[in-house]
Amino acid sequence: MIGEDVRTTKEELDLDKKALAKMIDHTALKPETNKSDIDKLLAEAKEYEFASVCVNPYWVAYCAEALNGTPVKVCTVIGFPLGATTTETKVFETIQAIKNGATEVDMVVNVGAIKNREWDIVEKDIQAVVAAANGKAISKVILETALLTEEEKVKACQISKEAGADFVKTSTGFSGGGATVEDIALMRKTVGPDMGVKASGGVRDRETTDAMIKAGATRIGASAGVAIVEGGTSNSDY
Repeated sequence: MIGEDVRTTKEELDLDKKALAKMIDHTALKPETNKSDIDKLLAEAKEYEFASVCVNPYWVAYCAEALNGTPVKVCTVIGFPLGATTTETKVFETIQAIKNGATEVDMVVNVGAIKNREWDIVEKDIQAVVAAANGKAISKVILETALLTEEEKVKACQISKEAGADFVKTSTGFSGGGATVEDIALMRKTVGPDMGVKASGGVRDRETTDAMIKAGATRIGASAGVAIVEGGTSNSDY
C-alpha cells in the first residue's frame, strides 16, 4: 500500500514535469553561444520535450534539422536585442527565419518609438512582422518591460493585441531587468484570457516559474529549463 502511494506520487510528479516542460522555451541567446552549446540545448530539449528551443537566427536552420520529427519547435528572435532595426529589416528576418525552419518568432518592440509616444509606428512595426509570419509562425512581441512605465506597458500590450500578435513577452534579458510577477499580472489583465503571455529574463528556478504561471504566464523563456523542471536553480542571466 505504501509502495503504491509512492508510485502514484512519482507518476504525478513526472506528469507535472512534462506539463511544465511544454511551457518552456529552452533558450540560448548569448553572443558567445557556440555549436557545443547549441548541441547541448538540443539534446536537453529532446529529452525533456520543451515547447521550443529559442536561438539566434544564425542557428535556426541547424536546429530545425536536428529537431525534425520531434515535438520541439524552433523559436528565434527578431530585431534582437534592441528593437531598433527598421521594420523592413524585421520583416526580412522573419521571412528568412521561417524559410529556415522557425515556427515561432519573438520580435523586440521599437522601444524608442514607445518612449516618443509614436504609437502608429509601434503598431505598424508589429503588424508588419505578424503579416510576415503569415500564419506560418507564432508571433511574440517583446516589450522590454524594465524600460517602460506602467502606462507604456499597458498601451504596448493593447497595440500588440490589436496588431494580431499571439503573445506579449516581458524581456530580452539583455536590458538590465527581466520578468516580474507584477508585470505578468498587468500584462495578463490587459490582454485578457486568450492571448499568450511569456515571462522571460531572470527566471531561474521552479519557485519563480510557478509564481509567473500563477500570475498569468502561459510560456516561460529561460536558459535554466532543466533546472526549473528538476526543481533546482541556475545562475544564468536569461
